[in-house]
Amino acid sequence: MATLKLRKPANPANVEPAARRAPVRGHANRPRPTLAQAQALREERAAPTPQPATRPERRGDERPLARRTEPRRDARADGRREPDRREPDRRAPDRRVPQVPRHHDRRPIDPLPRARPPAAAPADGTLRLSKRMSELGIASRREADEWIAKGWVRVDGRVVSELGSRVLPEQHISVDAKARREQDARVTVLINKPVGFVSGQAEDGYEPAVVLVTPENQWREDRSGTRFMREHLRSLVPAGRLDIDSVGLLVLTQDGRVARQLVGEDSAVEKEYLVRVATADAKPLPDAALALLRHGLELDGEALRPARVDWINDDQLRFVLTQGKKRQIRRMCEAVGLQVLGLKRVRIGPVMLGDLPPGKWRYLRADETFQLLKPAR
Repeated sequence: MATLKLRKPANPANVEPAARRAPVRGHANRPRPTLAQAQALREERAAPTPQPATRPERRGDERPLARRTEPRRDARADGRREPDRREPDRRAPDRRVPQVPRHHDRRPIDPLPRARPPAAAPADGTLRLSKRMSELGIASRREADEWIAKGWVRVDGRVVSELGSRVLPEQHISVDAKARREQDARVTVLINKPVGFVSGQAEDGYEPAVVLVTPENQWREDRSGTRFMREHLRSLVPAGRLDIDSVGLLVLTQDGRVARQLVGEDSAVEKEYLVRVATADAKPLPDAALALLRHGLELDGEALRPARVDWINDDQLRFVLTQGKKRQIRRMCEAVGLQVLGLKRVRIGPVMLGDLPPGKWRYLRADETFQLLKPAR
């Protein structure tokens, strides 16, 4: 059998260029590694590469710089890196203007704010519309602000709906019929408060007197014609106070006009009390001490208004006051050597406690008012 033998050309350069095998890109003149070198290269690649510390993202950068994972094409032959014109030179200082957080631009907050000086009265003599309505008895300031916001208030025939508006004292103020109907729907409750109830919010385990306002406790002889509704308990607040140990007439109201009449700074509504007293030595009270009770005492550094104080019997006094300071009658009696054994309020203005039993309540009738009765001329 014949054998075919192929002879390798002696001179590869004589072979045609098209017949040559094109060298692989990037591997032309690269020596082939030995077996030991290839093994070392594989171990080096398998070993975990320590991650360099990443530069924290600075304010104003669109995104953090990504770590380059492929060799740069602009590397020099000697291994040094060619500077990239698209990136700032890390060896040079950063000449960009630093970004300052906005909160550093603000002025520091004073830990001890200074008290604002009282606002000076305007030179044009105007008053806030809500204050003027309160002075005229149209509504309380809170009610007035609500009506102004709803557009229910007119000044000289023009609707005023902006809070804080000011008016002159001689300007005419009127309100819409809707405001009148809303105001008429608000109720006032009279309670004969017993001992052990506080006038306002609960304190020291004592319940407020408003818990007595229930359908079961309504006085059977209530002639107001008002039917009890749960809405009547909303915003029902005391207009004046009675101590825990005091009893008698207490007023709770939803009407801001009533509250202003009874507890306003310029209120002059009379309040009548029956007070049972005793002296420490069981001797009669001197006339000079009785005169001090009528006028001449002061509480909390303020002189008290004149009061009417008279004996009803040997151990009971009748007080008629136009003020309502905290524990006023008890402190007045202590100042002249009297001990208060019992205190009962029986009248506020022309409204009498009457036969209302202790712990019972009734509505204020439409024909009743706390306003002072002006003498006929």
